Amino acid sequence: MDLILLGKALILGVVEGLTEFLPISSTGHLILVGDLLDFNDERGKAFEVIIQFGAILAVCWEFREKLWKVASTIKTSAISRRFVINLFIASIPAMGLAFIFGKHIKAVLFAPIPVASAFIVGALIIFWAEHKQKNVIAKKQYIQSVDDLTAMDALKVGIAQCAALIPGTSRSGATIIGGMLFGLPRAVATEFSFFLAIPVIGGATAYELLKLWKNPVSLSGDFTWAIGVGFISAFISAFICVRWLIHYVAGHNFIPFAWYRIIFGALVLLSAYSGLVAWSH
Repeated sequence: MDLILLGKALILGVVEGLTEFLPISSTGHLILVGDLLDFNDERGKAFEVIIQFGAILAVCWEFREKLWKVASTIKTSAISRRFVINLFIASIPAMGLAFIFGKHIKAVLFAPIPVASAFIVGALIIFWAEHKQKNVIAKKQYIQSVDDLTAMDALKVGIAQCAALIPGTSRSGATIIGGMLFGLPRAVATEFSFFLAIPVIGGATAYELLKLWKNPVSLSGDFTWAIGVGFISAFISAFICVRWLIHYVAGHNFIPFAWYRIIFGALVLLSAYSGLVAWSH
């Protein structure tokens, strides 16, 4: 058994779980950490997508009562049907663009320098969104929970999510900040982002599993164990992070995450241009 590979899987799983639902880009962090760990080949990229499903299961467990209620009442409850339809509407834009441009985006932008640049640009957008939040929120005072969202609200969040196709932008950041800019309360935008991750990342995971199924060599030996370690560590760390974030957004803004993005992105760019770290291109 390759203990070094399992160690890399553990690290990447924890990174995935801690960053998936924060507005700091899990994909960006996985690309950077994977590059440092020399685990950024095709198997590494597939591994990163698959372990994201561990983080999604953490959301499913945290909101199991809500999900069960929706599933058990979808035939009788208009609210449950609207919730499912809104998730479907919000999922379409990003999934459609990913299907069309996914390979090109991976070939061009899945590298440390573009990711670091997106970190900084995303931070500036967070600053802007938080500055506008007090004025924008008054337009959506009738929205108190995800059940109050309209189809148009869902579509706007779905369009905002398209920005997350650029690694380093952050899927959760795009949906939460986009929702805030469109007038949603921070807590509602955050919760809807949690639920929206289920079909979007679940679909991406299913796609990667299909590719691995067609290439069974990739699933042999130590790599299978690595997926298991990464999956479990992603689930545990994501569960902790989701619990923390739910309480955090009740009384705090996202400005600290913007500063983190700027500092982290600047360090990556500085290390690259100074030659301190030989990042891949």
